[in-house]
Amino acid sequence: MDYGKYKFEQEKKAREAKRKQHTADVKEVKMRYKIEEHDYQVRLKLADRFLKAGDKVKATIMFRGREIQHSNLAEDLLKRMATDLQEIAEVQQAPKKEGRSMMMLLSPKK
Repeated sequence: MDYGKYKFEQEKKAREAKRKQHTADVKEVKMRYKIEEHDYQVRLKLADRFLKAGDKVKATIMFRGREIQHSNLAEDLLKRMATDLQEIAEVQQAPKKEGRSMMMLLSPKK
């Protein structure tokens, strides 16, 4: 067998395998802690869709001005999101404060 032909076939197989693989991206869902119920449901469906596609979800709550004082309400909202998505997702990183925002990382269950 010709070595050049063999090398070409190996590269072709590698390209095909690379094309078919799916990398888990991190998708972000942003909201505020004073979110209305319908808006929350929209964010929940969006996170659900991302998780079913095999991506990780970063749920972020942003604070403006003095809202940072109510970080306990934001943490409750993130915990609520985790319980609503517990059938398809697991918490990879618990809610934590980063500057003027609070974030949590969810990953799809295997």
